[in-house]
Amino acid sequence: MPSSSEAVRPKPKHGVVNAMSVDVEDYFHAAALHAAAPRERWASLESRVENNTRRTLDLFEEAGVKATFFILGCVAAQFPGLVRAIADGGHEIASHGYRHFRVREQTPTEFSLDVLQTRHLLEDVSGKPVIGYRAANFSIDQTTWWAFDVLADAGYRYSSSINPVPHDHYGCPSAPRVPFRPGGSGIVELPLTTLEIAGRRFHASGGGYFRLLPYPFFNCVLRYINNHENQPAHFYFHPWEIDPGQPRLDVKGRSKFRHYVNLSLMEKKLRRLLRDFAWARTDQVYAQQVFSNASGGRCPEWNA
Repeated sequence: MPSSSEAVRPKPKHGVVNAMSVDVEDYFHAAALHAAAPRERWASLESRVENNTRRTLDLFEEAGVKATFFILGCVAAQFPGLVRAIADGGHEIASHGYRHFRVREQTPTEFSLDVLQTRHLLEDVSGKPVIGYRAANFSIDQTTWWAFDVLADAGYRYSSSINPVPHDHYGCPSAPRVPFRPGGSGIVELPLTTLEIAGRRFHASGGGYFRLLPYPFFNCVLRYINNHENQPAHFYFHPWEIDPGQPRLDVKGRSKFRHYVNLSLMEKKLRRLLRDFAWARTDQVYAQQVFSNASGGRCPEWNA
């Protein structure tokens, strides 16, 4: 359980406080590069995750922002000093699983061992409690709903594993757009931010779409969500997205475009985003939902 200072939602600089999160993985961990970088090749590829994550920490320090870092267990095992630097900076340490397996690529037993191993590793290295989890590629959906029960049994308090939009690689478009409790699992799901227009949902939470689309679009959308829906935005990105000098792997078509589009623009756009909105850790922004009991009425219950 976080200390009282960690669980208190900070005062906004202006407007609604939004949740900033980082998925700490190397460029070759990305699903779009899997064909060129299968797991058996990872040890032979140049690692850039430590330097990129430390650059991310510097950006947050300059902006006065605290964030949540969903860290792969294999990264934590290789770079324990990086995990400690994140924790020492006042950021939340959370789990991204051990080796970036989608949930459906594991049995429930394998998934349970994975999330337990990663939580214990991150807690041992950082000295901080780990209560949050994000599935690789937002891979909890109707077919893997059992994962919420496993996460609750493994000691997690919240998940941020659903992007409630239609997508060819992930998505649970029927799920709520706001925090909810997945049935009787005892855990809270904090879905990524979407914009809904005329019954259709659109990505509004960062990642490749933030690199692809003009900054004014995201600025307008997030202000609409803050000011008209009175909801915090839940934003995410990866450290490799601020690294235009990363090695170019041999991938084609849509995968190549998704991974490499506008890498050179990302850091400048991110600086503007950090300046234009108020940001905090996920566990702080959603403290009322995460730390209230199921009968507290903070989140609706919903089952796939």
